[in-house]
Amino acid sequence: MSGEKPQGRKSGVADLFVARPIFGVVINLLILIAGLAALVSVDVREMPDVDQPVLSIRTTYEGAVPGTVDQEVTQVLEDALSALDGVSYIESSSSTGESRITIDLSEGTDVDIAANEAREIVSSTQRALPDNIENPVVSKSDSNADAIIRLAVLGDATFDELTTLAEGVIYDRLSVIDGIAEVSVRGNRGNEFRVTLDIPSLLNRGLTVSDVSTALLALRDDTPLGSLEATSQTIALRVGNAEVTADSVGQVPINVTTRVSDIAFVQLVPEDSDVFARVNGQSAIGLDISRQSVGNTLEISKAVSAAVEELRKELPDGVDIVITSDDGVFIEGSIDEVVKSIGLAAVIVVAVIFAFLRSASATLIPAVTIPVALVGTVAAIWLTGFSVNTISLLALVLATGMVVDDTIVVIENIVRKRQQGMGAFAAAAAGTNEVFFAVISTTATLAAVFIPISFLPGQAGGVFSEFGFVLAFAVTLSSISALTLAPVMAAFLDPGRAGAKPGRTGCPARSTS
Repeated sequence: MSGEKPQGRKSGVADLFVARPIFGVVINLLILIAGLAALVSVDVREMPDVDQPVLSIRTTYEGAVPGTVDQEVTQVLEDALSALDGVSYIESSSSTGESRITIDLSEGTDVDIAANEAREIVSSTQRALPDNIENPVVSKSDSNADAIIRLAVLGDATFDELTTLAEGVIYDRLSVIDGIAEVSVRGNRGNEFRVTLDIPSLLNRGLTVSDVSTALLALRDDTPLGSLEATSQTIALRVGNAEVTADSVGQVPINVTTRVSDIAFVQLVPEDSDVFARVNGQSAIGLDISRQSVGNTLEISKAVSAAVEELRKELPDGVDIVITSDDGVFIEGSIDEVVKSIGLAAVIVVAVIFAFLRSASATLIPAVTIPVALVGTVAAIWLTGFSVNTISLLALVLATGMVVDDTIVVIENIVRKRQQGMGAFAAAAAGTNEVFFAVISTTATLAAVFIPISFLPGQAGGVFSEFGFVLAFAVTLSSISALTLAPVMAAFLDPGRAGAKPGRTGCPARSTS
C-alpha cells in the first residue's frame, strides 16, 4: 500500500484524517461516548413536552358553599380575566370551598406572558374578593402535573385505618423519592360534625332546620369550619379547623335563649366522602404521583416499585399496596420496541449493503458509522433539552436508513480509486475529497427539509417539534463520521484492494465521476 499522494492531486480535508488516523478515531469516539453518557441523564417520557396555551386559576374559600364561591369569587375573577389578551374562551366551576377557572388562549399566544398578565389582573382584583380566602393560584397547563403512577391501599382494615396509613407512612416514604413533585391522596376521608336534631325540642322553641343552619354558617366569618349539608333531622358540618370541638359547635347560639346543644346532639364522625377509590370492586385509598419537570419517569418508576416492596413488609397483616397504573412500564415497553426496531433496521441495512458491495471489509465501515451517528444523536437530544420519547425514537428509526448514505458514497468512491491503481491511503484521501462537497450538500439539503417540520403550527407542531431536529442531528453526525472515520477505516481495511474484480469485492461496476 502506498500512502504517497499522486502528482498533481490537491490536498483536502480527508488528507488530514488519513495522515493522522488517531485524530479521526478520537473524534468519533468522543461522539459515541457523549451519546452513551447522555443516555444516563436524558429526559425520558412518552411524548414530547408540549406547552398547551391554557391557564388555570384556583382559589380556595374554606367553608363556602358552591353558590357563595360562584358569586363572590368565580364571577369576580371571570369578569376581570376576560380582559386578558389572547383569550379564546373561559370555563369555570365552583364547588364547596373552591373556585376553578380555566382559560384557553388563542393560537400563538405566549403562555408565559399571558400567565404573568393573569397574575397581575388577579392581584389587582383581590381587593374585591372576600378577606378570608387564600390567594388565587395562577398556573400554566403542565403535562408534568399529570399522575405518572397511581397506587391503591386496600385490605382488611377500617377506612380510617387505611386513610391513616396512606396519609402517614406511605405518603412520607413516597414523597421523598427524587424526581417526585407531589403525592396526592384520593378517596381519603376527614372528619365532620354531625348535628342530630331533636325535632320536638326544635318545634317547641319555634325554630326550623334553616335557623340552625344559618347559626352555624354565621360562625364561618370567624372560624373556617367547612361546608354544611342539612336534611330534615341532621346537619353535616365538615371541619376546616382542627381546634373546633363538638362542645364549641354545641355552644353556637341560635337565638338569645337557645344554643345548638339545647336542641341537638353534636358528635365528631368520619365524613361521607364524595370521592371514592375502588380496586376490583374493593374500597381503597388511592395515591397519585406526579413528577418534577426534571424527573426521569423510568427512574421514578423503579424507585416507587422498590419503595412499594419495602412498604409491603411494614404494613399490617391483611393490608396491601398495589400499583394500579405506571407510565414508566408503558414507556419502557414502547422504548424497548422502538430500540428493537432500530436494531432490526440496522441489521437489514447492513445486509443490503453487503448484498450490493459484496465485501465484508466494505460493509464493516458503515456498520461502525451507524451506531456512532445514532448514539451520538442522543447527546444532541440532551444538549438541546429534548427528550427520548416515541416521536424522537421514530425519527431515529427513519434515520437508520439515511445515516449510511454518506458513508456508502464515500466508500464506493474510495473503492473506485483503489481499483484505478491508487494506493490504499491515497485512494482513501482522494476518494473522500472528491465527494466531500457532495456529502456536505446532501446533508444540508436533508436538514433543510426536515427542520421546518419542527416549526409546524398548532398542537401538531408541538408534538413534532423534536422530530425534524432529531433527523437533522442524525444526518449531520453521519456526514461527520463519513468524512472522518470512513476514510481512515478504508485506508486500513482496504476494501478495494488492487486486483479485485469490480462488483465482486468492491462495489457494483459503475462510475461516480
